[in-house]
Amino acid sequence: MEENLRNRLNVMRDRLTTIDDLLVQESVLNDSRQFKSLSKERATLDKVVTLFNTFETNEKNLADALVMRNDADPEIAQLGKLEVEQLSESQAKLMEQIKFHLIPKDPNDDKNIVVEIRGAAGGDEAFIFASDLFRMYTKYCEKNGWKIQMLSDAGGQSTITFMVKGDAVYSKLKFESGAHRVQRVPATEASGRIHTSTATVLVMPEVEEVDIVINTNDLQVDTYRSQGAGGQNVNKTESAVRITHLPTGIVVSCQIEKSQIQNRELAMKMLYAKLEAHKQAEIDEKVGNERKLKVGTGERSEKIRTYNYPQNRVTDHRIGFTINQLDRVMEGQIEDILEALNHFDQQQKLLGGL
Repeated sequence: MEENLRNRLNVMRDRLTTIDDLLVQESVLNDSRQFKSLSKERATLDKVVTLFNTFETNEKNLADALVMRNDADPEIAQLGKLEVEQLSESQAKLMEQIKFHLIPKDPNDDKNIVVEIRGAAGGDEAFIFASDLFRMYTKYCEKNGWKIQMLSDAGGQSTITFMVKGDAVYSKLKFESGAHRVQRVPATEASGRIHTSTATVLVMPEVEEVDIVINTNDLQVDTYRSQGAGGQNVNKTESAVRITHLPTGIVVSCQIEKSQIQNRELAMKMLYAKLEAHKQAEIDEKVGNERKLKVGTGERSEKIRTYNYPQNRVTDHRIGFTINQLDRVMEGQIEDILEALNHFDQQQKLLGGL
């Protein structure tokens, strides 16, 4: 093991001991926020430290086995040889696991998400595809026992916005942002010609108000009557809310609830999430990195994934992953795609160094 890595692991082991001492102190036990934070940190450290302890134990045993391998007694030498092979293989696996657990964790991984799906290029077919994607994500969320809260009307709208609440939701769906392209024959196409259209998906971690401070003077709040599909009024009172953040020009709206107060609360949740995404985009641009979760304009050439109906095929172009089970994917069985994306991301981080 490299010396700098060993030093890092020793520091983590010392930190784990410190946390164990803190968690039994009365001041920490009476502070729920600090106790929760330390417990969460401990759970992360414990996995790595346990592996490191096992690695060091094996290291001592391996040194003994190397001595045995050179013993004058053939039986002891053979036993030592077998132990060296087994322990060497075990050490290699432990090292791989240690490095995996040392991959920097995205601080947003445990958060709920706000998702915005928008029909882009392709006219009405793009809006239909946006609804299909919403159904796909809904099915996947239901399988995981996650709760969906609508932030916009799912029917008759060009944009579908919703929140997903559950265990580590962002960690699973954070790579879904981007332009999704569909190739299929629309139901309205009499000649049977394959049509190509796109819908954009934006996945944003839910942001607490303490993370971003919004000056109320920077907000323009408008109220209006809720509109149904086709533009008809569905509410005689001005319960719908539109909020414009003047410094950035970001606009959010909500009309899903009958109460103006509730619609304003939901709109503010969307605004916090969009402002955080806007801030992160500016940071990425300054350091010269292309956003991994870039949404783009929705043009067909910007696709991150293609859903090809005639060939029952789904291809994620970012990692060259293809699966010939589009029918299952559209029923929410997207685990293989998500796992491939997360695995690729982890491998890239490992290649980039710890």
